Amino acid sequence: MHALPALGRFHGLEHQFALRVYFEDTDLTGVVYHANYLRYMERARSDMLLAVGIDQRAAFEAGEGAYAIRGLKLDYQSPARLGEELIVASRLMSMRAAAVVIQQRVMRGQTIVTAGEVEAAFVSPTGRPRRQPAAWIAAFEPLLWKGN
Repeated sequence: MHALPALGRFHGLEHQFALRVYFEDTDLTGVVYHANYLRYMERARSDMLLAVGIDQRAAFEAGEGAYAIRGLKLDYQSPARLGEELIVASRLMSMRAAAVVIQQRVMRGQTIVTAGEVEAAFVSPTGRPRRQPAAWIAAFEPLLWKGN
């Protein structure tokens, strides 16, 4: 039997990615080191894309391009600690021809640990903005958040 990594799952329009806080994630006090929340969010975004059939690696290797983070806003609200189980909830908030904005919350139960918003721009292999692949836009359209 071959175990596969979990991709998280969608609950309506929201993708949820589960993780556990390991010793390597924490600082001397047993609290998650602030930069590791960015790693958690990156993993969740990548898995959200895979879950809807978007293969970033294939697009890059085909010479189409890749996402580059254009903007990032984080709000640390409550510390996460060693051994805790967290969920990264991700929502596609807006989409333009060459970029997407994804809102993410790292949650411990109903408590928001960290909230963030990421703007990812699609860029050519030379780093210039370009339109996202049409198949990606088609995959994203039904996921656009319509709630509050």
